[in-house]
Amino acid sequence: MSDFCEGRVAIVTGAGGGLGAAHARVFAREGGAVVVNDINADAAQAVVDEITAAGGKAIVNTSDITNYDDSLNAVTAALDAFGDLHAVINNAGICRDRMFASMTEAEWDAVIAVHLKGHFCISSHAVHYWRGQSKAGKEVSGRIINTTSAAGLQGSIGQSNYAAAKGGIAALTLNQAAELGRYGITANSIAPSARTDMTTQVPEFAERMAAPDDGFDYYAPENISSIVVWLASAESSHVSGRVFECEGGKLNICDGWRSTEWVDNGGYIEPAKCGGVVEKLLEIEVPAQKVYGT
Repeated sequence: MSDFCEGRVAIVTGAGGGLGAAHARVFAREGGAVVVNDINADAAQAVVDEITAAGGKAIVNTSDITNYDDSLNAVTAALDAFGDLHAVINNAGICRDRMFASMTEAEWDAVIAVHLKGHFCISSHAVHYWRGQSKAGKEVSGRIINTTSAAGLQGSIGQSNYAAAKGGIAALTLNQAAELGRYGITANSIAPSARTDMTTQVPEFAERMAAPDDGFDYYAPENISSIVVWLASAESSHVSGRVFECEGGKLNICDGWRSTEWVDNGGYIEPAKCGGVVEKLLEIEVPAQKVYGT
């Protein structure tokens, strides 16, 4: 056990397995107290049991992150059990992969609800708590850590619902950072690559991400948890509005949308002349990364 996060309290959503469970374990190992949120109570309890057996502090919460009123219970549970809240680690997610032309409304709605609305609900209640503290003159050290994806940053064939939700999360992170800094709250996002239940459902990923017989386990989810726990710590107060791509022992910062130079026509551009302007723009742009699967 370490004291790096001693005294800090975090909610981790979707923490009954995969990345969420890893985040909860590492945060607790670093001295923090964790609310292990998952709709699967047995899975959440197993993670809590593992943490407490190792000497850490954790409780189960089964709030539905897509239900605004119910998600308040996760924040209340943190305050009741540990007396404070410092970080919301939004991790929970699902996939309903299908090509756009075949996607159903239900498949679209489910993914948007769990990912995008799920990132809103608990964070909203946490922000209300932190803003209240700030207005009362208390020093706030709030952290929102969101989970986007390379699919959301550059697209992914067969995952238009997932890519749209994850792209929305990246944009949400930028807005949260810009709006909430005045209250002592930072907002950052990760785009992880690791071995989880979702990734191992894809045969190509399952083979590539399989654990080695010995040596460094490159795709172990705990490798991602290091940056997550640092972002949730008191030390990260100067970092906000960033998206970190992370896998193995590597990190980078993802650049957002950037404007090219203007091509100025000096007045109204006739529709038939827009093609010429677009050709000039294409000559000076830096092409985006390719969509996954192309």
